[in-house]
Amino acid sequence: EESLQMWDLNKRLEAYLARVKYLEEENEVLRAEIQSAKGSPAGDSWRMKYEEELRALRDALDHAFREKCTAELARDNLYEEIQQVKSRCQKEQAAREEAKKQLSLSRKELEEERRAQIWLKERAVQLEKEVETLLEVHEEEKAGLDQEIASFSQSLESFRCASVAFQPVEVEDYSKRLSEIWKGAVETYKTEVSQLEGSLCQAKENLWKAVEDNHQSQLQLQHLEKDLAGLKARKEMLEESLAQQWQEQRGEAEKFQLAMEALEQEQQSLRVQIARVLEDRQQLMHLKMSLSLEVATYRTLLEAESTRLQMPAG
Repeated sequence: EESLQMWDLNKRLEAYLARVKYLEEENEVLRAEIQSAKGSPAGDSWRMKYEEELRALRDALDHAFREKCTAELARDNLYEEIQQVKSRCQKEQAAREEAKKQLSLSRKELEEERRAQIWLKERAVQLEKEVETLLEVHEEEKAGLDQEIASFSQSLESFRCASVAFQPVEVEDYSKRLSEIWKGAVETYKTEVSQLEGSLCQAKENLWKAVEDNHQSQLQLQHLEKDLAGLKARKEMLEESLAQQWQEQRGEAEKFQLAMEALEQEQQSLRVQIARVLEDRQQLMHLKMSLSLEVATYRTLLEAESTRLQMPAG
């Protein structure tokens, strides 16, 4: 029975020794790998590579931040330019309204000048008719006076023996007065006609000026409309470019965020792997210590058993 127990213990010892040997060899291999990993440039290169990747990502993040700042500055500049364009559009709109007001005033003045011209034409026609009527009346009066003078001269011939006081001196004075009055009336009408012609010319000149001002106002209005259309197109273009820049910046920010998340996940996984390797190493150390204790125990038992067997029978 003791021989069987010793044989069983020897088998178990052999198995434990083989296992210890295998674990020691594996431990040596792992220690060599760890030492090589610590001392070899591969680990340093991996660490340097990781640090370089982190540095590159930090540089990319700084570059993205600088691009973001640049885009914000460009956005502020575009906003200021849009505000300037809006103010200019408002000024152009005010100028357009002022031009419309001036155009309406010019049209009113033009209508008034047309009415004044029509009234002057009618007045001139009326004065011409009055002059013709006065000429006819004057001719009739002159003819009547001639007839009266002729009849009076005939009556004077029949009364030659009359005194000198009955000579036709008063009739001649009367005719002279009438001719002077007629001349004064004609001069007066001529003066009025010349004044009317002057006012008519002035009205024509004012009408031409109003037409020219209207034409200039229309040209200015067209020019303002063209400028307004150009400013609106530029405003739309600036808004489109600003929206495009915002979209590009948002896409780049999302890309960098995804890259940072991927790197953080990779870093976390590396930490987990390192912790797992350290835990495995710790378990191997504990297993080695337990096996060493067990080997020492069995060695002590074997030594005690060998000592007992080697003792003499007495």
